[in-house]
Amino acid sequence: MTEARSYYVYALKDCRTSPVKPFYIGKGTGVRAWEHELQIDSSIKGERIRLIHEAGLEVLVTKLVDQLTEMEALRIEAELIAAFGTEATGGMLTNVVVPSTNPSKRKLRNLIVPSGIVEKSQIALHMLKEAVLELAISNSEGVTNSDVSHALGLQSDYLGGSKDYLSWSLLGLLMREGRLKRVDKKRHKAQVR
Repeated sequence: MTEARSYYVYALKDCRTSPVKPFYIGKGTGVRAWEHELQIDSSIKGERIRLIHEAGLEVLVTKLVDQLTEMEALRIEAELIAAFGTEATGGMLTNVVVPSTNPSKRKLRNLIVPSGIVEKSQIALHMLKEAVLELAISNSEGVTNSDVSHALGLQSDYLGGSKDYLSWSLLGLLMREGRLKRVDKKRHKAQVR
């Protein structure tokens, strides 16, 4: 069976500038790209849309690539966000990528951090956390670190033995966010609000 190729990557563009410049990159199916103007939220992107409307203009929605699988769309979206950069990192996009820690506040022993990789990692982290949460919601008795690691293919045998640190970190982040709770020594349950 072949994977559905119904996804696309789109840009929201500000017609108040010449040339017209993108201020948001996203992926979706159906009418997703046009929904931002129908339900304007309180985000930076929503504020930009509001300002464009106040100027008597509409947001220009452009499909950049279509007929993609979800994974292809995710990769292209992440690459474009990394290439344009977010306003938070000195770029032009209003995409909100909130790092759980600020790498600029930590001494990185002369580590070279290429532009855009923080955005890529935060997009991937968001998706991993959502996958763990969905797994926990689907299992009412809760999930263990081992469950998460094996079900999502996150286990490692680096230097021998089982080292499921990635899944453990994801569980910890979700607990800190209040989206999971530990119910006994090993199991974690989703906190559905």
